[in-house]
Amino acid sequence: MDRFKRILKKIFVLPPVPTVVIALFGYAFVIAVAVFGINIPAVEYLSYLASAYALIVTITGLPRMRAYIKSVKKRLFDLSAVKRIKETKYGGKYFDDIRFRAKVSLYCGLFINILYIAVKMFSGIYYRSVWFAALAIYYILLAVMRFMLIRREKRYTGTSEIEIELHRYRACGITLLIMNEALAGIVIFMVYQNRGFDYPGLLIYAMAMYSFYAVISAVVNLVKFRKHGSPVLSASKTITLIAAMVSMLSLETAMLSRFGSNDTPQFRAIMTGATGGGVCTIVICMAVYMIVKANKNLKKLKINNSQT
Repeated sequence: MDRFKRILKKIFVLPPVPTVVIALFGYAFVIAVAVFGINIPAVEYLSYLASAYALIVTITGLPRMRAYIKSVKKRLFDLSAVKRIKETKYGGKYFDDIRFRAKVSLYCGLFINILYIAVKMFSGIYYRSVWFAALAIYYILLAVMRFMLIRREKRYTGTSEIEIELHRYRACGITLLIMNEALAGIVIFMVYQNRGFDYPGLLIYAMAMYSFYAVISAVVNLVKFRKHGSPVLSASKTITLIAAMVSMLSLETAMLSRFGSNDTPQFRAIMTGATGGGVCTIVICMAVYMIVKANKNLKKLKINNSQT
């Protein structure tokens, strides 16, 4: 039995580098078969097996990958060039100050958000797609919220900092509740008209990779920055997560449009409605949680201030 376990471990639990190589090959193989429309049964089954194996080694390799990445980061920080950067004013703040690093991520997130809006707006105009234009408007509103958080970050002073953050946190939750009506409207029209997004050519695979990366990164950052007790940073990561979920929704409709030619209109409507309804429900829950949490903490601050 122990020998069998060792064999399974050697096959499915690999070191970090082979894990990355096999995962990339497996995913690239199945994508290539789908893109070029290879209809040879043996090749199709082989691509399915390769992608399944890639998924297994990816899951089993995550703990080792995390430790490997930490060791690589440690070696990078020991490089003389990195040490010289850390000796500079802003370089030192970036490496040592978690709040400063989070502020930089706010600006980077806003920049990426603007680029994504530009892509959606261009796609909406070029392909005359109402859905791309509607999604672009939704992302514009998210970008405005992120910009407001950045502006408020600049105005923080002394003892009132946490109170200001809580007010912005609550305002963000209220705005998300209002914006969710627009998102629900987009979902309803997609279901009613049985239409969605359509990414031409290889763009759908690029958007798929971006969407999965955005969701995973948003969840990790949301959990990580909650530990630092900053409502503004948590609000920013919540916005990022919502944007990622909306990207997944648009990706699903595009996948159904591209690869669901044999599916019935009812099936597409059910899948779009279920996913869209799930995203809207999650947004409502997060918005309500933000409002309730902000009110609760503001009440505690008011009580503590009255007692001192």
